Amino acid sequence: MESTPFLLKNMYSRSLLEQVATEIAHVYAAFDTSAFLASVFDASWEHLELKQRMRHIAHSWRKHLPPAYPDALAVLVRTTQNMVARDGERMAFEWGIFPDFVEAYGVEVPDSSIPALEQMTQLASAEFAVRPFLVRYPERMYAQMQAWAQHPSAMVRRLSSEGFRPRLPWGMGVPVLKKDPTPILCVLEDLKQDPAETVRRSVANNLNDIAKDHPELVVQLATAWKGRTAETDWVVRHACRGLLKKGHPEALRLFGFEAGQNAGVILQLQGTPRVGVGERLLFSFVLKNTGNSPENIRLEYAINYLTSTGKISRKIFKISELQLLRQQEIFFEKHQRFQDFTTRKHYPGSHRIAILLNGKVGAEMDFEVVPA
Repeated sequence: MESTPFLLKNMYSRSLLEQVATEIAHVYAAFDTSAFLASVFDASWEHLELKQRMRHIAHSWRKHLPPAYPDALAVLVRTTQNMVARDGERMAFEWGIFPDFVEAYGVEVPDSSIPALEQMTQLASAEFAVRPFLVRYPERMYAQMQAWAQHPSAMVRRLSSEGFRPRLPWGMGVPVLKKDPTPILCVLEDLKQDPAETVRRSVANNLNDIAKDHPELVVQLATAWKGRTAETDWVVRHACRGLLKKGHPEALRLFGFEAGQNAGVILQLQGTPRVGVGERLLFSFVLKNTGNSPENIRLEYAINYLTSTGKISRKIFKISELQLLRQQEIFFEKHQRFQDFTTRKHYPGSHRIAILLNGKVGAEMDFEVVPA
């Protein structure tokens, strides 16, 4: 019997909220834990999704904390300070309810809210909560992001990059940064060799966002940064992953690959002709270097998924990067699951798989997805 998958929204259990209520009561003795819990677990609770539950908790806090926002905020800030002092800095997703309170109620009060986010992000990332402040107070927040990049806390330094991403997943859009990412660049320059891996990863993700709208700018930065340190080389490589998947010629060349490698060929591509939802597509092929000198190959496969509207959504998956010797042949056998998940559904109909060599199609075949 299959087990029921855990839903992220269910992490906000009664026991977790009892825990946070106890933390708040240590700071604010008048906090009515029972009334707060009754407010949270009302008739609407079971029908709320993750973000809705977080905001519902913020609304419940607003009812049971001091009526003035700055006073209520001070209680929550002090609570997070106590938790960080006891348990250390972390990125605990469940405590994202603290910065969410600021996002819900504090945008009109930046003088209190911005320092609060600096504290709260040391417990749970404030990357989403900072977005409306970027939109509302751009010049102030650009300067704040630069200041946070110098902060002794790695979590605050991470916020200066992660909250500044032009295309932060699930975050409020900041269209002006998509159009002109210049304000972000000085922060990324400061953080590209940060001692914290989580900060460097954020820098790479930020650059990957920028590359979607300004690929040449990212290639230029990557060229300047490449070769400085092992850590910076990792940032550069991770930052260019989207460009490499798209077969961007300059990005490929930067890492030793020539776009559309002519000497490499794909032979004998074959695979499962019909795949049921919940099953696996099995496929195999031979990679051969038909030339007389070694070739550097970035090997990937792309699947054209059918969407609910009948359109095509192309996803690319990396297989390997390798040097293929003259006349060398290598056999590959792979599989791809067609299991439905919350974030991906599969629809019956004609699909296509293509094997990519340095961003170019080497061979492709059609297959059919059928209902389970």
